Amino acid sequence: MNEERMSNTEKTTVSPIHFVDQDLYEIRNKIHPRSVSGVFAYARILMVVLTQLLFYGLPWLSWNGRQAVLFDLVTRKFYIFNLVLWPQDIIYLTLLLILSALALFLFTAIAGRLFCGYACPQTVYTEIFLWVERRVEGDRLARMKLDDEKWPWSFKKLRLKICKHFIWLSIAVWTGFTFVGYFTPIVELWRHFIQFDLGVWPTFWLCFYSFATWGNAGFLREQVCKYMCPYARFQSVMVDKDTFVVTYDSHRGEPRGGRSKSVDHKASGLGDCVDCSICVQVCPTGIDIRNGMQYMCIGCGACVDACNQVMDKVEYPKGLIRYTTQRAIEEKLDSSAVRKYLFRPRILIYSGIMAILITAFVTSLVIRNPLRFDVMRDRGALAREVNGDQVENIYRIQVMNSSESPMKLELAINGLEHPEIYDSQNQRIEQIEVPASANMMLPVKVRISEDSLHKGPNPVVFVMQGHEISAKGVMIPRKKEEKSTFIMLD
Repeated sequence: MNEERMSNTEKTTVSPIHFVDQDLYEIRNKIHPRSVSGVFAYARILMVVLTQLLFYGLPWLSWNGRQAVLFDLVTRKFYIFNLVLWPQDIIYLTLLLILSALALFLFTAIAGRLFCGYACPQTVYTEIFLWVERRVEGDRLARMKLDDEKWPWSFKKLRLKICKHFIWLSIAVWTGFTFVGYFTPIVELWRHFIQFDLGVWPTFWLCFYSFATWGNAGFLREQVCKYMCPYARFQSVMVDKDTFVVTYDSHRGEPRGGRSKSVDHKASGLGDCVDCSICVQVCPTGIDIRNGMQYMCIGCGACVDACNQVMDKVEYPKGLIRYTTQRAIEEKLDSSAVRKYLFRPRILIYSGIMAILITAFVTSLVIRNPLRFDVMRDRGALAREVNGDQVENIYRIQVMNSSESPMKLELAINGLEHPEIYDSQNQRIEQIEVPASANMMLPVKVRISEDSLHKGPNPVVFVMQGHEISAKGVMIPRKKEEKSTFIMLD
């Protein structure tokens, strides 16, 4: 038995264990996009110019003697041209956020990642930094050689790198300064900036946003789109077969391969794709669109322009890579047939909800009453007897004028017989003047005869009414009511 067991043991062989080295993350190879011209390239340039004119120029505009767009966190006021918003107007911010989300859903359902390709700050500043890089270091091959570790450092390489980063940092600092200027009056900020006496917090946020711009647009680039942006991850649930996206026509392009211009490629069994890989070279995220739709594609259309240029050179029809739908590729539909699927249920639903919200938003702004006030009872003394036969209640009235014109108002109280209204100095309140865009606290003493009402709390209504005096001298009537109680002594 032991011999048999030993014999079986000797026959058993143990397979060796092999250990394989596996990287936990992908090592990044720097992408050097090739420059390209065409319809989509010009559209990207136009959007860069428009967005930056708006971003850099808007805080320098004046409106009614102040900055046109200013989100003043210190005074808790948001100035947007003629509109002044207070913390109580949070509903408008909520509506704007909802509208922005719906607009993103709508545009993505119609034409994919249009925002990413043309208006996203990451894309815009990457385009600006790439433009600087091309002007300083040269074309794609020159930049690849310059970044090659095998190419030793020299005076020329050091000069080009320092020049490039100096321009990058200048753009980044100006971008950070402009962004801070939306929250601090930019003229005052500029005065402190050139005098090198910025406060601690303005300096911190200026450095923070400058460094973020320099790092994201200069170094991270496509890494932000691939790994940091959540939109890239959930965009797939917002597109369908009828969404316009950058698409490679595999039916027409495959099988791909090189060929002579004089050869009839169709007779040779080849598709229209000459496998030049220029579509990959121009892609800012470094993907190959011929591998199908990928979440890394930002829909910039650079590969469309590049492929159309190649098709012109080999005298093939354009549109091997184009903006179209998956249904159009699969069913070989023409443009008119594709447009029939544009107004599908989800597009109509998004558009309908947005129309309702925009109507509500605009209507609310039009009928918005800039006069507001709150009535708060004095917690220290609910009621007290004065002058022998009168009962006095003390209130604190907070009056808010959210317009940029002063108001002259009168205070009345409904529900009381012959009320007497005094201020904290026991002076009769005849008229209340509220400056433009101001918030004032008004202590009020209300006295009535003790025989006027029943004992205990009695409902009353405070009425504030008067006129807003516009810049042109026009008297605009304003009125606001607030409920409260008047307590009679037992």
